[in-house]
Parts: sequence; structure tokens; C-alpha cells
Amino acid sequence: MSQQTVNGVPSRGKVLTLDNMNPNVKRVEYAVRGPIVQRAVQIEKELKEGVKKPFSEVIKANIGDAHAMGQKPITFLRQVLALCSYPELLEDNKFPEDAKKRAKRILQACGGHSIGAYSASQGIECVRQDVARYIEKRDGGISSNPDNIYLSTGASDAIVTMLKLLVCGEGRDRTGVMISIPQYPLYSAALADLGAVQVSYYLDEDKCWSLDVAELRRSLNAARQHCNPRVLCIINPGNPTGQVQSRQCIEDVIRFAKEEHLFLMADEVYQDNVYAEGCKFHSFKKVLFEMGPEYSSTVEMASFHSTSKCYMGECGFRGGYMEIINMDPEVKAQLTKLVSVRLCPPVPGQALLDLVVNPPQPDEPSYTTFMKERTVVLADLAEKARLTEQIFNKVPGITCNPVQGAMYTFPRITLSQKAIDKAKEEGQVPDMFYCMKLLEEEGICLVPGSGFGQREGTFHFRMTILPPTEKLKVVLHKISEFHLRFTQEFS
Repeated sequence: MSQQTVNGVPSRGKVLTLDNMNPNVKRVEYAVRGPIVQRAVQIEKELKEGVKKPFSEVIKANIGDAHAMGQKPITFLRQVLALCSYPELLEDNKFPEDAKKRAKRILQACGGHSIGAYSASQGIECVRQDVARYIEKRDGGISSNPDNIYLSTGASDAIVTMLKLLVCGEGRDRTGVMISIPQYPLYSAALADLGAVQVSYYLDEDKCWSLDVAELRRSLNAARQHCNPRVLCIINPGNPTGQVQSRQCIEDVIRFAKEEHLFLMADEVYQDNVYAEGCKFHSFKKVLFEMGPEYSSTVEMASFHSTSKCYMGECGFRGGYMEIINMDPEVKAQLTKLVSVRLCPPVPGQALLDLVVNPPQPDEPSYTTFMKERTVVLADLAEKARLTEQIFNKVPGITCNPVQGAMYTFPRITLSQKAIDKAKEEGQVPDMFYCMKLLEEEGICLVPGSGFGQREGTFHFRMTILPPTEKLKVVLHKISEFHLRFTQEFS
């Protein structure tokens, strides 16, 4: 250990250093909040300090954060949460009766009638019952057991917990986890953290980012040479690619999982965000059970949902759930033990989730306003999805697939060899160089495609379609103009 002196007193350096810290943590990367976003925050500070820029604000189109982009909260959700937070408001006649009724029911289920109390580790029981009823209704009557529902801190928390259960083995026996490329970087980050092996399968950009079982098989066989693939992760509707899987495709995936003896993880947090004509959300669970007992009694699966997306956009409350199917009862006991170490998910998030799965009914006073607000949010997103595709596809050098669902577009950009060389010179990957330049010149913050994974030699960026329509038009035009300038500069 090297001796250093501080003020003449011998000191042995830090206990925790970059050299002796957990190496898995150093391998974690999360592009959605990576270097480009850190620079955006810096630029915002510079603008506040009066530094002159060619723009007056930074537009953060890097993250699916609906309220930060100006989406208004749904009145009913916030009314009930206000009542739960400050129960004295239950005496106030400004609040509708159905909101009060929901709040009273939630508070009765809380220790000391307060959302400041811990809940059961798996989540408040009546909320889990409501989630199970919601799933049954969504899936046309296929039964759901509240005991198989685990409430979580957003869907992310449940996804990481599930991966943690699945990872084991050393060397060639180490667990491999199949994830789509492009993927949401939570997956690659969690796998790096857990020391699992990432097994990449590519979505087909030429076919609107569809998933092909032949590609799954190619990926699986290649991975079996160096690890033990046991898990297949699916994001539907897709992030960052916005595709919505057809029913046929889901059946094929389930058959593949059964044949190859894989655990299925279905990330379905964008299930209400479906915009394209002829597209419809099918839950993996519904399709699994409609395929009959040969599949529904054997395929092991966890599916995930959240309060952060869809029409709610309530990211900050960190509400979510997972439903597990066909899990070994002894493993389920271990899962329950694992979640109990974290005590419980945030109770306000659980309360919010309860309202999402048990919204106002047609005979209740809040129904009309609730439906109107919900419809407006989803209709606006559908319009913005169409607009984004339309404007980008007019720009030479940008190709954009239809945004069938979710809240992002992942267009492909053509970069010249000169631009690629310039990026190398600057020590950056080409699409990072492009996005950084866009941020410095136009004040628009996007995430480079390299943060999600892409086929060798192709370049993309991910942009959310969340800004208000008028602002989105400005953003789309600014990016289009920038792209033409960039192409010109490096031609």
C-alpha cells in the first residue's frame, strides 16, 4: 500500500478506489442518462448564467418522462393521491365522492390508515386483488391470482429482481439472457451489474423492427457455445423501436420458449400506447393461455407493467407490478424472501397503481372527465407518432419506421465516411458525435442509437414523441435542418 502524506501526516489513500471497487458496476452503462444528458444539464446551467447560445432552452427528448415534457396529470389520479396524502381533505366538498371512496379504501388497507406506513412486502393486498381483476378483464376472463402479483418500484425494480433470481453458474454454465437489439439499456445495465451474459438478437429494421424466430434461434445457438441461455426478454410495444407485435409473432415466441426451455420475461409497460392502424396489443399471458394447457401449464413467465407510461405518465411515483406464471413454488418462496429485504415498494406508487387498474366506472361522477383526459392524451400521442414519421421521412439521409406504439422513434441516419472519421478523431462513436453536435448547435437532447445497440455500420438516435405538438414540430424541423447542415459539412 503506497504511503502518501497529507499535511505531514502519513495517509494510505482511499479504502475504496476505482481499482478495487466492484468491477461489475464499472461495466454498467445507461445511455438514457449518459454523457449527453450530463452535457445538456451543464448547458442549461450556462444558459441560466447568461452564456449566449444559438437557442434559448434545452429540449430534453432523451427520456420518456411525460410530465416533464408538459403532459398534464390525470385529475382523478391526483385527487385520490391528494386525499390519501392529507386525509383531512376527505371533509372537503371540492372532491368527488368516487375519489373519496377510493381514498378511504386505500387508507383502510394501510397501517395506521396512513400511506406513510410500510405495506406488506409483496404490496397492499387489496391493490394486488385489483391488479388481478384488471388483468382478468384485459385478457378476456383468463384468471389471475393476486398471490402471483408482486407490486414494485416501477417496472424496472421487478425486472432487476427477476433477473437476479435467474442468474447462476460459472464460465460456460453462466446464465445467458436474450435481449433484443436495439434494447432498453436497463437490461444490458442489469446484466452487467449481475455478471450475467448478454445474448443479443436483432430486430428486423426493414420489416418495421419485427421479431423473427429464425433470428432468435441463430442467436441462441451461437450463445450456447459460451454460456447457458435460460431467459428470453421481450419488450412489447417496443422501446426504443416502437413496434407492436402481432399475435402470430407472440405465439411463435411462446412456442420457441417452450421448445428451448427458456424463462419468458414480457415487458409490457406501453400496453395502452398503440397507435397504428391494424395494430393491437396482445398480452403474452393471454396468448399463452389461449394456446392451451400444453403451453399455459408449462411455460414459465413474468410480465411487467408500470404507472410511468401509457396515458398516466406518472414516472416519479415509481409504481408497477409483475405477474408470475408457472413459477416453482419453492422459487416463489425465495422471491418473496428477496423482496421482503427491501421492505416494500413506495406506498403512494401502490395507491396510484390501484387507480390505474381500477379507474372510474361509467356510473361514477369522475368517469366523464377521466375518459376525456385519457382519450386526449392517447389521441395526441397517436397524432405525434404520425407527424414524426412523416416529417423525418422527408429528410434525405433519415429513414423512419412507423411509430406503431410506445413513445419513441428510432430513425436511421446516414453518416458519411468523413463524419465517421471526424468522430473517431474526437474519440466518439459516430452517432454520439452527431447527437453531441445537435445538442451544442440546436439545444436538442437525444440518445444515440449506440446506447441501445444497433447492427454494425448502421446509425440511429432515439427521440421521444412526448413534447407538446407545436414544440414537437419545432424539434422535428430543427433536427431536419441540422441533418442537412451536418451532411453538407461532412460531404
